[in-house]
Amino acid sequence: MHLPQAIIRMLESSIQPSLFFSRPKHPFSPEPMPVDGPVDRRRKTIREAQAIIGNGNGVVVSVNVAQRLNSNPKEDHEPDNYDDLQTEFSPLLFSYLERFLPSAMLGLPREAKVQYMRDILLKYSSEGERNRAQKHKEYRQKIISNYQPLRKELYVMHAANFFVPSFLKAITDKSEDSLRSIVSEPAPGILTFEMLQPHFCDLLLTEVENFEKWVSETKFRIMRPNTMNKYGAVLDDFGLDTMLDKLMVDYIQPLSKVFFSEVGGSTLDSHHGFVVEYGIDRDNDLGFHVDDAEVTLNVCLGKQFSGGELFFRGVRCDKHVNTEMQPEEIFDYCHIPGRAVLHRGRHRHGARATTEGNRINLILWCRSSAFRELKKYQEDFSSWCGECQREKKERQELSVSRIKQELLKRNGESTSRVDPL
Repeated sequence: MHLPQAIIRMLESSIQPSLFFSRPKHPFSPEPMPVDGPVDRRRKTIREAQAIIGNGNGVVVSVNVAQRLNSNPKEDHEPDNYDDLQTEFSPLLFSYLERFLPSAMLGLPREAKVQYMRDILLKYSSEGERNRAQKHKEYRQKIISNYQPLRKELYVMHAANFFVPSFLKAITDKSEDSLRSIVSEPAPGILTFEMLQPHFCDLLLTEVENFEKWVSETKFRIMRPNTMNKYGAVLDDFGLDTMLDKLMVDYIQPLSKVFFSEVGGSTLDSHHGFVVEYGIDRDNDLGFHVDDAEVTLNVCLGKQFSGGELFFRGVRCDKHVNTEMQPEEIFDYCHIPGRAVLHRGRHRHGARATTEGNRINLILWCRSSAFRELKKYQEDFSSWCGECQREKKERQELSVSRIKQELLKRNGESTSRVDPL
């Protein structure tokens, strides 16, 4: 859930931070994702006010609420850690927003910065949004308070134990050449690469099985990953959200920055992480759809199975999501345990029936609130939408044809005016 417009405009700032709550539900878009409605372009002025904020040491700090946020983040500033924060807002929000605070505030105690940022969020967020966020927070807290993890080593990022050496080396080198060296692109916009160690896949499968056993024994009603999958689990809901956020920021964003920057790949700031399960006694297939994500990571964890191929049918914007596919956009992919598929969320795809055994996949929807905000002001998405590209090419060809016709017409008229010798 994003609040950038309300806060940006009311603060009269050009900042576009990731202002999101913990999500009360897990939206999925099997049908065309809705096009954003009309944008309210009215700007509101800020009331001059003074917030008296305690700094946690018995000293009172006076902060001017009307002071604008910086329009650009202070990239070299290391924000405080807010993971232990108990508020209605995501801790990730405070870490991200801190970089946009006025320079004079960056050195203040964490408590002062928290109250300053929280006051802004409370002032410009709706009560309904806060209530939904609070309910989902309570839902998660109830799970985490009662569920006992089996594989606690999964809940903190251990890169050397999670990733294959080739992937880890490419990410550590931080060069575009290194990243491109590990990636195959069997079809435009579909990247594949070796990523997860078998041991990690086994650990995660064991943890998911343990969670599902707890759900069955306690008869706890859990939210499934989306509206299309009746089986599977949301990893964020039982404590893996911090690890998955680090996975997105430190290990997926370097790739998406190189390959998918035109859809917000360099500004990923929130995620939805889950596993899906397919088999004869599970979900069997998955219909044609687009993801509620800018970039999607899909990694097969196992087990033994036949079928279940992914099929891709071209990238589309909201306007063109139901347009026909072109022959060059057709591509099928066969899953291999541990091997990742990375693609734009708007790349239309589905999964064929799993005919034997069971297939379990890790899915990470990576989102960019900055890209979503900017998209509201755009009409042409030819940098990534296949149909926009086709229409643009047709317009260019038509324009060239008209110019040629006009030139030929003028040349003919000029020739006809010349008197014979």
